[in-house]
Amino acid sequence: MAILNILHYPDPRLRNKALPVEAVTDDIRQLADDMLETMYEAPGIGLAAIQVNVQKRLIVIDISEDKSDPLILINPEVIAAEGEREFEEGCLSVPEAYEAVTRADRIKVKAINRDGDNMEFDAEGLLATCIQHEIDHLDGKLFVDYLSNLKRQRIRKKLEKHQKQKL
Repeated sequence: MAILNILHYPDPRLRNKALPVEAVTDDIRQLADDMLETMYEAPGIGLAAIQVNVQKRLIVIDISEDKSDPLILINPEVIAAEGEREFEEGCLSVPEAYEAVTRADRIKVKAINRDGDNMEFDAEGLLATCIQHEIDHLDGKLFVDYLSNLKRQRIRKKLEKHQKQKL
């Protein structure tokens, strides 16, 4: 397993749209394992392949307290949504920024699991929010896109300043 490099906003590669995974191969399973390790190390509760500069429709999530319940979703899509919930979101690609975003509270998800099997399940609350957040990444969208221009610019300037200080 390997720790992968996470792209940071405003890196334009975060705006790429991910391509469907054609087949669940050992390489895809290895990527999922590496993404989980990267997510846990960061630490975070979700990571999309786009965030590690891989243009595949693959996300990993683990909202458990003890990092014991990883969820690997290949070619995920929300096929039904209802209700609304506002949740303060953060993102491994937008470090140290947290803002309230409104998303569907309950969703039905269709995806392929790590074994290549089709699956459908319902999710609500934090899991639903996290899945929607990560699927947005696959479509080139970030949680900051839900914010006002002023808030988005403030976050961007803060991150750019932080990047310059690192150099």
